[in-house]
Amino acid sequence: MKTLRTSPRTPEIVKWARALPGFVEVAYEAGPTGFGLARALAAAGVTCHVLAPSKMERPAAARVKTDKTDAEWIARLVRIGELATVVVPTEGQEAARDLVRAREDVRGDLMRARHRLSQLLLRLLRQGIVYEATAWTGVHEKWLRSMNFDKPGCSSRSTEGLDTVLTTTARRNRLDTQIVKMAAEPLWAPVVGRLGCLRGVSTLTGFGLAVEIGDWHRFTGRNIGAFLGLVPTENSSGTHARRARSPRPGTVTPAACWWNRPGITASSTGCQRT
Repeated sequence: MKTLRTSPRTPEIVKWARALPGFVEVAYEAGPTGFGLARALAAAGVTCHVLAPSKMERPAAARVKTDKTDAEWIARLVRIGELATVVVPTEGQEAARDLVRAREDVRGDLMRARHRLSQLLLRLLRQGIVYEATAWTGVHEKWLRSMNFDKPGCSSRSTEGLDTVLTTTARRNRLDTQIVKMAAEPLWAPVVGRLGCLRGVSTLTGFGLAVEIGDWHRFTGRNIGAFLGLVPTENSSGTHARRARSPRPGTVTPAACWWNRPGITASSTGCQRT
């Protein structure tokens, strides 16, 4: 087996692959660089596979992991045909996916900003500051703006915390508007509309599922549950059975879109309505 370190630039990789003699088959792990290389190779007539890193089986005795060993291991998988590939989306689908994931990032930022401000107010409960109604509403915002603290540090910190919450909320609302607008396009409207018939699935949830799953025909009723994180984990041997709750991912995946839909909470036995 021969190895060669080449340039990471897409045009140079395509030029190098096309110059190789005989039938050429390329594979690489999916990562943060997207699918531009796979589309460029496919346009050049080169067979390209994008592999799912989480499904790539590695030898248990392997203790060294470098770029070279990874490339050699992928080459062996290509040779024996044991490839766990992912679906390469179009440029439009990838752009929609980036929009959904940007919204998920902002949702996490907003949750953390609210948590920090809530913890500050919790520490100030000793001064008798209590808000007993529903939090993070318009009335709650007016109440937060009306608070005055004796210590300048507390006043500055609460002001900065509230400004962060309001700014992040505005960012989330702008992304929500863009998602709703894109969900109405002919490419997504039919699927989002059908998903909206399910209880608890809004436009945001339906659009997130549509762009993350992409091709629904690659799933059946038996395997889509595992993809959505609805299948409990199991580690059994012989007569001993050990089962755990369904995993709840924190990244923006179809499972995250499903778990984060309104009115649903996780429990040890599965999902429950609230």
